Amino acid sequence: MNTKRCRDCGETKATSEFGRYAQSPDGIHLYCKVCMSRRNAARYRKARAREGKEARPFRRHSDVPEGQRYCPACRIVQPVANFGRNRSVKSGLTSYCKPCHNRIMKEQAIKKHGSIRDFHLKRRYGLTSREVDERAAAQGGTCAICRRKEPKHVDHNSATGVVRGILCFGCNGGIGQLDHDPWRIRQAARYLEGELWYVAHMAAELDAEGVPRLLPKNSPRSGQRKSEREYRLRRRFRVSEPYVDALAKLQKGLCAICCDEKIEAVDHDHATGEFRGLLCLGCNTGMGQLGDDPAVLRAAADYLDVDYAGQWELLESLLRPRAAR
Repeated sequence: MNTKRCRDCGETKATSEFGRYAQSPDGIHLYCKVCMSRRNAARYRKARAREGKEARPFRRHSDVPEGQRYCPACRIVQPVANFGRNRSVKSGLTSYCKPCHNRIMKEQAIKKHGSIRDFHLKRRYGLTSREVDERAAAQGGTCAICRRKEPKHVDHNSATGVVRGILCFGCNGGIGQLDHDPWRIRQAARYLEGELWYVAHMAAELDAEGVPRLLPKNSPRSGQRKSEREYRLRRRFRVSEPYVDALAKLQKGLCAICCDEKIEAVDHDHATGEFRGLLCLGCNTGMGQLGDDPAVLRAAADYLDVDYAGQWELLESLLRPRAAR
């Protein structure tokens, strides 16, 4: 093994402990890596002292044990599990441990943008809190859809990034659950008003007592519960398990509103407790967030129609021949 003596510490070490230096006769530095790092640190601290600035204590990166990482903010060597992920760097980890990273990012966001709210609004929608408040005031201080509740949530088109309006929590979540689809939202309104195809189809399949004709003969709508599911259905929706299974068979296992997704929820009127039908989770949740109100649902569909028209105009402009633009 080739060795060399370090001029600073005087120790003889393997040449792998020395850096490369083209001006040296053997192409290897005069000082070992440890001594060279101390020399560089001393030079750096002298420069900082001349500028009247304080430098952090000297520490070699290679001194950190495997599976550990040094946080320069709290100056503690910690397990790598205490650090977040950062795919943009070679190590794949953040420079600071999680508590320090969160604190520093918050301080930077406030310093650059004035507040955490402004930081998130600028990052996601390109708006400041003042611009959002101005838009809400232009709407009369109410939700752009239901016109009843206070607008607190910025709604935007996820495809184009264009901000559509400021909504209340219910309307914002409701149109999201219904996939921002005006047709599906109007179908939900017709369902609530009893005008959907499903209602007429169901009526044709029910007998005089409102029981599906597909029910087994010895399975009446009411009676003694036979399972936990039967108990929950009777207590909450006042229907039996065979009744629900028969309805699901009539609906071909698909949602009564969108006719696209599988049945996941039993829908009922929260005011009267009356059972209404079997829906997918999106239609059931979205309709509920919009207050089970056909007028609000239609207002939401009209609100989205304006944005859909804007998307179509944008698409037409992109497809139009360059000479015609």
